[in-house]
Amino acid sequence: MKLGITGNTRKEGLWDSLLELISFLNSSDHDYVLHPSIYQGLKERAQSMDDIAAADSVADFHDKADILLSLGGDGTLLNTVAELGEKQKPIIGVNHGRLGFLSSVERNELKHRLKHLRSGEFEVEKRLILQAELSSERRLPQPWAMNEFTIQRSGDAGLLAIEVRVNDDYLNTYWADGIVISTPTGSTAYSLALGGPIMTPGCGSILITPIAPHTLTARPIVIPDHSSIHLKVVEPKKPHIFTSDGFSEKETLVSDSVTIRKAQHVVNLIRFPGQDYFTTLRTKLMWGARKEN
Repeated sequence: MKLGITGNTRKEGLWDSLLELISFLNSSDHDYVLHPSIYQGLKERAQSMDDIAAADSVADFHDKADILLSLGGDGTLLNTVAELGEKQKPIIGVNHGRLGFLSSVERNELKHRLKHLRSGEFEVEKRLILQAELSSERRLPQPWAMNEFTIQRSGDAGLLAIEVRVNDDYLNTYWADGIVISTPTGSTAYSLALGGPIMTPGCGSILITPIAPHTLTARPIVIPDHSSIHLKVVEPKKPHIFTSDGFSEKETLVSDSVTIRKAQHVVNLIRFPGQDYFTTLRTKLMWGARKEN
């Protein structure tokens, strides 16, 4: 079982813990391969590394790794998922960020969890992915989302009018700052900040949440995940952007409409003994926490 090590190379605090991890893997005879950006970062810091551990390219890295270790926060894991594309290699998110909602392991417990991994004490949790397709022949730079797709107004534009159809049935035209189409995984991300409900992984649903709608009765709505969602900006010349998981590759729909549906592939996240979704909710959202005197 070869571990593929990737992470957020912009986090300066990554490198010390990374060197500690590599030392542990070498001493415990774990097989691993380094993402090209990780290997390059170590070389720039004058670290002597075995060239055998370096992947020739990102594609080579994904081919060689059996399980990916994504070191960083939720954004890092989302980038790992985006880079992985349709490949369904299992991922362990190692939290080096703040909230770390998607991460299953805190960095101070990684060595312990790697022992569980080696002994087979883990489960693979499948997470739904959304796919977006434009009505024209234009291709989106990032056609998949683990958390959400959004349409948002940009610059000094007023409210957008966004027509929404579900399976060709007209749902509504939302006058709003935008709209969020999210997975159950993404229900604890942008949608949650907008007042949307929390959906448990595997519940078989997609969530439509308007952003600051003009009408207060325009509420989030949950639909089956086999649905096809058709979105169109009624006045396409109004400045707006289309995003996937908040990535910087932002597209303007222009006169295109966009169709969003469940992708054929999934993301496989590794979970270890004693971990469950409700414990994650209570811990990360501090449910039931009491203020210390």
